[in-house]
Amino acid sequence: MLPFPAFAFVDLETTGTRAGVDRITEIGIIRVDNDSSGAARASEWSSLIDPDVSIPPAIQALTGITDAMVASAPSFCAIARDILDQLAGCVFVAHNARFDYGFLKHAFARLGHPFSARVLCTVRLSRRLFPEANGHGLDALIARHGLSGVNRHRALGDARAIRSFVEMLYRELPRECVDVAIRRILRMPSLPRQLPPDAIDTLPEAPGVYLFYGENALPLYVGKSINLRERVAAHFSQDWRSETDLRLSQEIRRIEHERTAGELGALLRESVLVKSRLPAHNRALRRKEEAGIAQWIDGVPKFIAASCIGAERLSGALGPFASRASLRAALREAASAYRLCAVRLGLERRATGPCFARQLKRCNGVCVGEEAPDIHDARLTHALSPLAIPTWPVPGAAFVRECSADGERVDVHVFRDWCWLGTARDEGELAELADAPPRPTFDIDVTRLLLRRHRAGALKLIPVEAQPAPACAAITSATHAVSRFA
Repeated sequence: MLPFPAFAFVDLETTGTRAGVDRITEIGIIRVDNDSSGAARASEWSSLIDPDVSIPPAIQALTGITDAMVASAPSFCAIARDILDQLAGCVFVAHNARFDYGFLKHAFARLGHPFSARVLCTVRLSRRLFPEANGHGLDALIARHGLSGVNRHRALGDARAIRSFVEMLYRELPRECVDVAIRRILRMPSLPRQLPPDAIDTLPEAPGVYLFYGENALPLYVGKSINLRERVAAHFSQDWRSETDLRLSQEIRRIEHERTAGELGALLRESVLVKSRLPAHNRALRRKEEAGIAQWIDGVPKFIAASCIGAERLSGALGPFASRASLRAALREAASAYRLCAVRLGLERRATGPCFARQLKRCNGVCVGEEAPDIHDARLTHALSPLAIPTWPVPGAAFVRECSADGERVDVHVFRDWCWLGTARDEGELAELADAPPRPTFDIDVTRLLLRRHRAGALKLIPVEAQPAPACAAITSATHAVSRFA
């Protein structure tokens, strides 16, 4: 009957709605295998699961599954292999599939086992085939189509209702219509219901940044990609990779985007938007209060917070570091590799006597006078040389020209002293940025990005100041391209 060799109709009961925190209490699976003659062979399998946490009273009242019922049930780990066997080679069919699939992915992930499947959501199938219908929840489907609804809110009972719905479609609608709908859903991202159906179709397959918004004016999340449509769709694929994606799917109300010419522009723009708009789900990029560099003071690197230094002090420093702890970790690694003294590095507080490494004969002994401080510090300088921030390689400001793949857009990114001054759209903006004073503090993400590209030989800087004729020609070429785009 069904258009694929095997389908598994799946339903879970859980202790709550958060896949990364709550746990599964019951699973029901109806596997339907189709042979070459078109005959279907179905088997049912279900099990209570000990969630190892208390089931909230409201959930017990809804499902009828109590703490006493699961006390002697197997753990998820104990039946994980059985579940995999039941689902092997199947299209995973569930109602509001992101919920059930997300819980299973997290449960397997906690065991260190990746899990993935092709997922068919019967909520989306109902919406596609009955767009005029009022409501697509399982209760609405049971009432509207006269489905079997025995043991509602128990896993196997709901799985039977889901199977009954799909079988009804093939009885009452043209087979080709249902097959096409299923195939289209299987290759489409699972858009949250509150987004318009064309929310992803309107995004370009081009570099840029995207912003997810909820109910208010501040974004929930800011991201970047060299293919906006593909990256945004990945957030809403049914292969839930993180708790953040699941929360975003519940909170998002609209999507905005900004195009850039290439990846560098997208990275720069993302950094600015995250720090200026403070999106709720970009915590990693927002945590920059502890970032800084290290400067040599009395022969030893000392941490200086980014908020206390200007771009002109970057040259010759070490870093940048995400935090003071990151610098200490780098010093410990150097001490271990080069037999350096933890006391002199400030990693141990001892007024007198040998450092701990010296007691283990892993320090050359500057702490007990057996090595001259200048020799120790020379080895330290050599050990940390890969972390040294080089002198800005051109006089004054410089730019990087970035062209889009279709040649229709050019962005001219202007930098000085490992800091981004802005992106020019015409010759006037380029001159204005080149003359702009340095920003009071540096952006650790931008500085790290530029240094990484510089060290890899991938940063093509063109001086803005018109010195040699070739540089002037390069500037003119770039700004003319920008003017054409504008």
